Amino acid sequence: MSENQFYIKQLRLVFIFSFVFGCSNQPNGKIINIEKKAILEPDYSEITIPPNIAPLNFVVKEAGSAYFIKFSSSTGTELEVSSRVGIIHIPEKGWRKMLKNNIGKEIKVDIYTKSEIGQWSKFSTITNKVAIETIDPYLYYRLVFPGYESWTELSINRRNLESFETKSLIENSVVDENCVNCHSFNNGKTDDFLFHMRGSMGGTYFHSKGEFKKINLKTKEIKNGAVYPRWHPSGKFVAFSSNKITQRFHAADNKKVEVTDLESSLVLYDVAKNEIMDIKLTDKDKFMDTYPEWSPGGKYLYFCRAAQIGQNYDYKQIKYNLCRVSFDAIKRTFGEVELVFDAIQVNKSVAFPRISPDGRFLVITVADYGCFPIWHKEADLYSVDLSNLKVIPLDLNSEYTESYHSWSSNGRWLIFSSKRGDGLTARPYIAYIDKDGFSKKPFILPQEDPEFYQRFLKSFNIPEFSTIEIKLNPGEIRNLAKTEATQAKWSKN
Repeated sequence: MSENQFYIKQLRLVFIFSFVFGCSNQPNGKIINIEKKAILEPDYSEITIPPNIAPLNFVVKEAGSAYFIKFSSSTGTELEVSSRVGIIHIPEKGWRKMLKNNIGKEIKVDIYTKSEIGQWSKFSTITNKVAIETIDPYLYYRLVFPGYESWTELSINRRNLESFETKSLIENSVVDENCVNCHSFNNGKTDDFLFHMRGSMGGTYFHSKGEFKKINLKTKEIKNGAVYPRWHPSGKFVAFSSNKITQRFHAADNKKVEVTDLESSLVLYDVAKNEIMDIKLTDKDKFMDTYPEWSPGGKYLYFCRAAQIGQNYDYKQIKYNLCRVSFDAIKRTFGEVELVFDAIQVNKSVAFPRISPDGRFLVITVADYGCFPIWHKEADLYSVDLSNLKVIPLDLNSEYTESYHSWSSNGRWLIFSSKRGDGLTARPYIAYIDKDGFSKKPFILPQEDPEFYQRFLKSFNIPEFSTIEIKLNPGEIRNLAKTEATQAKWSKN
């Protein structure tokens, strides 16, 4: 071997990223093969991951006095991590290079454990795939205690998905502990963003094109407040549901809270004109309409519809179908109601319609009844293929509640809240959705501390992808919150 060849070989070895505590913590001698995959927490095995996701740190839940993890691929890129206690922190620089070099390819994960007597064992290889499509860089979500008993600690947070950077966008501690909720984006098409605040500083707060304003959408013509906002893709309109609700707190039922609409209807807000108006639908007084969702081109408004209840009603018999109406943005008028999915016919109820950016698929939460399924263990995510209206449950579901889902701007990633960990606390899970609308195995949002979810008590509420970073500070929010809201004007059309 020439001196030059030797030098090149040494350089290649340098680029094998390692994080080790010494040769004694690397597998050596005769290695026993264990014909099963190691138990990881979180479970980051056999999944499809974005090429720009933060390191998937995990804990090896197998006995051992030392642990050695080797990531490898067909491109020759390798990454090694050692640990004495099974807590695996993956070096960010090496992880980023591993993903960059293996876009569209597989990464092998080999896990070794060392016994008390020094015997090394190797578990079956885990294979994860790196997708071609990136994930949106930002995630916004509200943190709330899972039982909704306390409203004194609420915040809307931003997480950089390419790192572990987390920032509080809004904390209710700076606005006299008023409730903040219903944050909504325009799905990456514009920088439009809004959130609601209830209480003494109540109003709907709009942030767009550098302007930050507080609007009172409640007029004398609107019986109930405007909630569940969805931006029209143009950024010119926002559809809301105006709901009168009741809550039941169960003592014996396995559902802690049951939220029921007593009445609801859809309203439209014209942002530039500061006008709010009824969405006029045929026989609207006979129905409760809620959860609006625009098609990507803004030509259709999807929503959930149930028969208007009477005074003596059984909340378990309230069921919602998925419907839509056409929309004329110039005239601000809507067409006839079309039935998209007859959930009542199969004894189910739908909520939270969210349509893919290409307009092909619409994902809904399906439960046994009602329109607020986050307390329903049976709630699952279903996909509606809008080309043929075929409805199927997604493979990402578990035996616990799945809800509050959001699409990435390229339509290849779906994030949703799931209670599969303990049946009570909602955690954010990410799943790859292929071009045919089928989901891959979901994985929990990675954290720098892989034991984070074992200790963190709050639920991740309404996780929303975003391509933009909202730059607001507590002072700006506090100053605007202390002002009087601009009153929206009522329009008959």
